[in-house]
Amino acid sequence: MRIWALAWPIILSNITVPLLGLVDTAVVGHLPDSRYLAGVTLGATLFSFLYWGFGFLRMGTTGLVAQAMGRENDTDVRNLLGQSLIMALVVGSLLIVFASPLITLGLWLLDGSEVATDLAREYAHIRLWSAPAVLANYAILGWFLGQQNSRVTLMILLLTNSVNIVLDLWFVVGLGMTSNGVAWASVIADYSALAFGSYLVLRQLTRLDGHFLRERLLALAAYTALFNVNANLFVRTLGLLFVMAFFTAQGARQGDTVLAANAVLLQFIMLTSYALDGFAHAAESLIGRAYGRRDWQEFAATVRAAARFSFWTAGAAALLFALGGNALIALLTGLEEVRATAAQYLPWMVVMPLIAVWSYLLDGVFIGTTAVREMRNSIFIGLAAYLPIWWLTQGLGNHGLWLAFMLFTLVRSAVLIVYYYFHYHRPYRLNH
Repeated sequence: MRIWALAWPIILSNITVPLLGLVDTAVVGHLPDSRYLAGVTLGATLFSFLYWGFGFLRMGTTGLVAQAMGRENDTDVRNLLGQSLIMALVVGSLLIVFASPLITLGLWLLDGSEVATDLAREYAHIRLWSAPAVLANYAILGWFLGQQNSRVTLMILLLTNSVNIVLDLWFVVGLGMTSNGVAWASVIADYSALAFGSYLVLRQLTRLDGHFLRERLLALAAYTALFNVNANLFVRTLGLLFVMAFFTAQGARQGDTVLAANAVLLQFIMLTSYALDGFAHAAESLIGRAYGRRDWQEFAATVRAAARFSFWTAGAAALLFALGGNALIALLTGLEEVRATAAQYLPWMVVMPLIAVWSYLLDGVFIGTTAVREMRNSIFIGLAAYLPIWWLTQGLGNHGLWLAFMLFTLVRSAVLIVYYYFHYHRPYRLNH
């Protein structure tokens, strides 16, 4: 039950993320001109990709801190926090310095209308001021999760989203601001979360032994482990971003209806990920601690427990999509043509959770053990199957695109299973 105790706050916090998006859309969507909604949509999409790319600050910190907890080394726990925060603030500051070229490139790739792009540029220049806070919050969340404290994740995200929603309404509805009001609401919410997170960090530090070491925080050589982990996670994330961007682009080539239908079906995958991510994040912490202790019995028991929860969830998702998929599609769109098109590809959604569950579960295992090169390799081996299969099945239209996406997931899962067997399962069996 330790898996569930850690997972439920993460699952609940994941659910709050789309709620904020709905409020942003509703507030700006009621302005008299649709260009403001288009501008916020473009700008928010840009930042989703940008900040997702730096998610390694959360994942890398979790694995290393969990292992330090397993070794009962509070000094390492402290210094990993300091190193992660310094790295977050340096990267966040560099994003601000290079704001103009980054935003120009991102908006060029998104290719929106001229009016929407101008509004998105204004939105993005405001939002980028929150980069140090967002990245520092990633480090703080990873640090607490590595100590098996997932409730902090829920507390911080609830505060962030609550402040954001209140300020959205005040700035846009109350003060008459437009897309710039939504951007400033996000910036203030991110720094509010950082202030609250910093308070929680200071409180937690009083409960830890050990001390900060100047040479660990200021010497570049001391960051080797963190750099190695984060660099591989960053490359892995770039690979995933390419997969999603390529999928979206190829769907768009088949027309607006197919693009919209795929967007609806991708929400099914996101829905599944909310729960599976919760169990994977819980596994990161527990497995990292067991790995730090070299307690292989606890390690194996944690993997089995995480697997049970993950497989039950994946099976429930597949059953839900099989029995209620059309109703979910109708809930997500009122456009009959889009509904009919999405229904044609619904069988892929029934199969996808049963295949993807392995990659979610084993990502948690490999982050906990910081075996991130294997995670990186699984993405690129998956890409080696994804692109040729897409090329060969273009005659199947959107079914070919979904087939390629499913096989990418299947290959990635298979690679992680093989790595897991040789790195962890086989040695455990040989020693017991």
